[in-house]
Amino acid sequence: MRFKAKLIEARFKRRLNRFAALVEIKGTETLVHIANSGRMNEIFVPGYRVYLQPASGSHRKTAFDLALVELGPLLCSIDSQLPPLLFQEAYHRGLLPEFSDFDRLQREQTFGDSRIDILVSGRSGLCYIETKSVTLVRNGVGLFPDAPTDRGRKHLRALCNAIKIGYSASVIFIIQRPDCNAFSPNDTADPKFGQALRDSLTSGVTAHAYNCHVNLDGVQLDTEIPILL
Repeated sequence: MRFKAKLIEARFKRRLNRFAALVEIKGTETLVHIANSGRMNEIFVPGYRVYLQPASGSHRKTAFDLALVELGPLLCSIDSQLPPLLFQEAYHRGLLPEFSDFDRLQREQTFGDSRIDILVSGRSGLCYIETKSVTLVRNGVGLFPDAPTDRGRKHLRALCNAIKIGYSASVIFIIQRPDCNAFSPNDTADPKFGQALRDSLTSGVTAHAYNCHVNLDGVQLDTEIPILL
């Protein structure tokens, strides 16, 4: 996914709430939108260089979305709305052989009382796919979630229910940075999610994890990495 406009460099100052932060652009404090409700304490550090995407719209209170955070030699994408778009882009480019038996993709499909990111269909039937945004990395391992997530467990239950009635289902962990060797559920932050993930895999749900290639031009799905349970 290429950014729609050239990014603006700034310095992170502080987070105000789940969806807003103060940054400094050339000495001027500016309010920006954060499209990620995760805690991200290891990402949003005062003084870190960040990159902003210009945004417009009469309904908006901010002129920028916070797109990237510079973490030493690498960039981390923080937009939690990107993963289904990154998956969709890679799918249409034929970069996901594990889903090559499905020739149609639909977004935002309702299943039971949940809204699932993606539904693919084809000669192998139907497969419900939920994507998860991962930004936390420790010792080369991507971790999800960074805080307890009832919503995440609800999505896993929905995927298990899809399996029970004969569909396929998959959860996709997209690490929005390039420095991971593996992915693991974050049992320290939310042991219930970790157990729900293990239970769902036992029930027949599949799981995949991918690094991303991130630069100032955009974000793309990159290498598949192993999942450690």
